[in-house]
Amino acid sequence: MQKTNTQSITITPDELFNHWQGHRRLTRKVIEAFPEDKLFTHSIGGMRPFSELAMEMITIAGPGVLGMVSGEWKNFDEVESEFTKKKPTTKKELLNLWDSITETIDEAWPKIKEGRFQESELVFETYEGKIWSHLFYFIDNEIHHRGQGYVYLRSLDIEPPYFWER
Repeated sequence: MQKTNTQSITITPDELFNHWQGHRRLTRKVIEAFPEDKLFTHSIGGMRPFSELAMEMITIAGPGVLGMVSGEWKNFDEVESEFTKKKPTTKKELLNLWDSITETIDEAWPKIKEGRFQESELVFETYEGKIWSHLFYFIDNEIHHRGQGYVYLRSLDIEPPYFWER
């Protein structure tokens, strides 16, 4: 019979913030590793180019952290259409937008009220759950798409950044 461990594990908001930003720094390195022309065009098996995957991450992260602060969530299609208006066409523009969202996260994170991660909300008018579970989804989604970027880079004979260098 397996013994159940009832010990609680706690991660502070600062530790969680640093974990998320570590993933964002690594994803930024993946964007940087792409040749300009391949970032917007290269695809395997019908998957979207990495620039589109990065835009999805941007669309989730910025409005996501602002929703965690305010409790106000727009419909995801509405959020996505706002970002489509400023869709980058160069690597520099994509990196600038990525950095802008990183600044949004840096500024908004300290404003998340104590206990907020345990509150339940309907996020992007689609997903019901606790705020911490939504944040984990934001991070998991980024990891998933970054993995696609690694496959793309390898198919282009480019060594991707080490996954542990966050």
